[in-house]
Amino acid sequence: MEEKKSSLKSTIAVSLTNYLDAGAIVAGASGLTLWKDYLGLSESNLGWLNAISANCLGAAIGAIIGGFLADRYGRKAIYTYNMLIYMAGVLLILFSVSFPMLLLGFLVTGISVGVGVPASWTYISESSEVKNRGRNIGISQMAWGIGPTIILILGTLLAPPTGGAGSEGALFPFVQGVAGIFGVTDGASLHVFSSRIVFASLFIVALIAWLLQRQLEESKEWKQSLNPNPSPSERGGIASAGWKFWRTILFLAGMYLTWNLVASVMGFFQQHIYETAGGLSNSAANLLSVGQWIVIIATTFFFSMIVDKVNQRWLYFTGVMFAVLAWVMVLTVGITSITGLLVFTLLWGLQGGISVQAFYALWASELFPAKYRAAAQGVMFFIVRGLSAAWGLGFVYIYGEQGEGFTRAAWVMLLLLVISLVIGTVGAPDTRGKTLEEITKERYKEL
Repeated sequence: MEEKKSSLKSTIAVSLTNYLDAGAIVAGASGLTLWKDYLGLSESNLGWLNAISANCLGAAIGAIIGGFLADRYGRKAIYTYNMLIYMAGVLLILFSVSFPMLLLGFLVTGISVGVGVPASWTYISESSEVKNRGRNIGISQMAWGIGPTIILILGTLLAPPTGGAGSEGALFPFVQGVAGIFGVTDGASLHVFSSRIVFASLFIVALIAWLLQRQLEESKEWKQSLNPNPSPSERGGIASAGWKFWRTILFLAGMYLTWNLVASVMGFFQQHIYETAGGLSNSAANLLSVGQWIVIIATTFFFSMIVDKVNQRWLYFTGVMFAVLAWVMVLTVGITSITGLLVFTLLWGLQGGISVQAFYALWASELFPAKYRAAAQGVMFFIVRGLSAAWGLGFVYIYGEQGEGFTRAAWVMLLLLVISLVIGTVGAPDTRGKTLEEITKERYKEL
């Protein structure tokens, strides 16, 4: 019982990384229109912000660095220093007065997020009991939902007026008070303070995460995997790993990439899409997204309760089918009506709770030996988020300045989700109820 409590405690501490990952993405998304007005940004500028952020390239660069560092120096080394980098990035955003400064802040924050992701999923898996591994991964995914929910609620309460008197958030007078300290009283410069305050909240959470995570014990499984006299093949690292290792990389990266190309766009541009293609105000778009994240949290809780007890192949199929149906609805009903927006939001929320990312986090932490586990995830995360960055740049051109190309983009989204559905359903591994050591011995008999 004590060990179970310990794994839950460490899971909660490490899960703050997920909170800050999703929180950084959604904080940028919820204030995207405000920064656009304040700095006079174009859709191309917005595409670059998405491309180098925690949503894409920044996280990709950080992941490949963090994965190798976590396998070389241990999981605890990441938790001792990484949040300091995150806080530095958030401060850059918080005080941005130009596009280059904002861009750099997004990049630094994204790199920190990427560094932490392979270590966090690996640490949770290695510190979990066999029958609770999926549950603990599910709990970490709940943090991925709670972060955006809190950020969006805060963004809604702090939102500036967009449709005349009375359209502002309930806490906008607080924004005016804070901005007044800096001599800002009106216009886009005042409105963007709503986003600055949202990022300030992330700084506070990052500080708390750093204080908690640096107290964690090192992973026992990582320490046991250390070999003081490595063979020539072991010194070669993942480059010398066998075909089964690289086949697993292809399976997980393919499954996750095709889903993430869609999810990354929705994570960063959803409020912007709701405002342009859907015709909503900034506060209404944030409020609708809050509802979606509440659905995601509830569904993720359901996922965490059953994932260790049911056939994971069919649970995966069910989750991605919700995503497919959401985009089928977009292409048949559209999102220009409130009914279309509500149905899409519900379906996308259900898939977000039983998401491909949850299965990726679980399977990627199970299917590799401990000595390569974080590095393998870093390589895959680099591939997925890097290509997502390129897609984000392409998406803004397909979508158009005011959403005139949204239907074309929706067809691409649907195709990508169908591919993810097929790859994950066909290739789902049978790991439920097995220890990480047993899985490793089954898959890599030579180790």
